[in-house]
Amino acid sequence: MKHAINRQCQPCTACCDGWVQMNIKGADVYPGCPCPHSTGKGCNDYANRPIDPCDNFNCGWIIPNSPLPDWMKPNEAKVMVLFNKFQWRGVPVDVAIPVGKRIPPRALNWLKQFAEQHGRPLVYLEQEILDGKFQKDQQAVAYGPPDFQREVMTQIAQGKRLWI
Repeated sequence: MKHAINRQCQPCTACCDGWVQMNIKGADVYPGCPCPHSTGKGCNDYANRPIDPCDNFNCGWIIPNSPLPDWMKPNEAKVMVLFNKFQWRGVPVDVAIPVGKRIPPRALNWLKQFAEQHGRPLVYLEQEILDGKFQKDQQAVAYGPPDFQREVMTQIAQGKRLWI
């Protein structure tokens, strides 16, 4: 089911709140370290936001014709989905990033079913917490064919981050 209605970000600011690692005008943004311009309800410098990564960020919930159901808005479902983040053997790979420590079971089950039904491998992340603080590093899980899982885990073990 595709959603043709123009969805609005606000009040969701999951992409700005550090769940996606990025750099905004020299400020590192990562779990536990939100963008300095995020108010928790929007951006206090929206008119001057950088093209990359802000304008170029493609949240899977808000893209045109998103297959994600309404209940999967990131601030509600606690997951951000980035469709076609990279390719594996010519097949698009989707990436799911938790808004919090891990993706809740309902959302993760939906994503796994979508991956299976559409033949799209999935990489999903879990946040690392040490001494009660989110860490910059994240654990990745590859979901899909065994060859995909092996290849992704090998690349991650070599220090490559395919989803950035």
